[in-house]
Amino acid sequence: MLPLTRKIALFAVILFSGAAPSTVFAALPTEVNGQALPSLATMLEKVTPSVVNIATEGHQPASDSLMSDPFFKRFFGDAPSGEGQINGTGSGVIIHAQRGHVLTNAHVVENADAIHVTLKDGRKYLADVVGVDPRADLAVLQIPSDHLTAMRFGDSDRLRVGDFVVAIGNPYSIGQTVTSGIISALHRNPGISEYENFIQTDAPINLGNSGGPLVNLQGELIGINTAILGDQGGGSLGIGFAVPINTAAGVITQIVQYGKVERGQLGVEVQDLDAAMARDFGMKSNVGAIISQVIAGSPAEKAGIQTGDIITKLNEKNVSNAVDVKNMIGDLRVGSAVQMTILRAGRPKNIKVVIEQPNSTRSSMSKTKDHMKSAANQPYWEKGIR
Repeated sequence: MLPLTRKIALFAVILFSGAAPSTVFAALPTEVNGQALPSLATMLEKVTPSVVNIATEGHQPASDSLMSDPFFKRFFGDAPSGEGQINGTGSGVIIHAQRGHVLTNAHVVENADAIHVTLKDGRKYLADVVGVDPRADLAVLQIPSDHLTAMRFGDSDRLRVGDFVVAIGNPYSIGQTVTSGIISALHRNPGISEYENFIQTDAPINLGNSGGPLVNLQGELIGINTAILGDQGGGSLGIGFAVPINTAAGVITQIVQYGKVERGQLGVEVQDLDAAMARDFGMKSNVGAIISQVIAGSPAEKAGIQTGDIITKLNEKNVSNAVDVKNMIGDLRVGSAVQMTILRAGRPKNIKVVIEQPNSTRSSMSKTKDHMKSAANQPYWEKGIR
């Protein structure tokens, strides 16, 4: 039997032998099999100066329904009715350096009395609102154009499911944060906005990321992070949605030129063309949208569009479903001409229609805000950042 002192010595040898200091403190490898490890650092060093943090101050009427909501009471208790002060956070991206234009979500600056923009280098500015388009949930702000860096636009029409993407923003007001993921789906229409053609991504997006950029690995702006499918606490479940930059481009142009977005009216009701309907019309696929109603006195009626016509293209762009028609027409300003390719009785026909001023502020095809709010509970769509 070994003495106690020898037992202790033997245990120490077993415990510490073979652990040379050089091994314990070895650095992570910089390459594997002769290939450098991939990194996004170089790309991010170029694009992150274009990303800004946004803080808002404002007032909002407190509705009785909000005050009686159990979820509200859980965190804020019984609050008095009337107008309450709100503070919000979000993100944005510089799109025109020489003009000081910053793109963000409309809901980030909604009801804001003051909008504070903080650049990555710490500079802070009070921003002015150039214009807002609530129906597409986009807004353009303006700050002093003093040594700004704008982000280059990509082409969101060329995106593919599986492409790697990076989301940059200011989640929970902790400061500029970068997360990565892939494009999970394209052309999503989850019913959370009036004009939808969302990019879906699993890059983690949380409260405060709203209005921030979604970029590709070339450092190009491909989308504006807008909403997540989250739990009741607002946490991300890996399902985020971004407005494609090609969709945003038309909105930006109108806001910058006119201070607002003025959408025209085609004057049709459309619905998706399912497989059974495609067979009935003798078509090989279910791509397209069928016109279910033509509004009297509308541009469509004046151009000779008929109920039962199937829209396959608008301005040479393929139409996959009814949402495509709504989004494409929604990008057009009053007075714009649109070249429609339709199928009538199985034969293709080209018709030119000039978009006119809508007869009402909201068409019958539009979703109302009340509908969106009631639908936002199941599942839980998180667009707010306050």
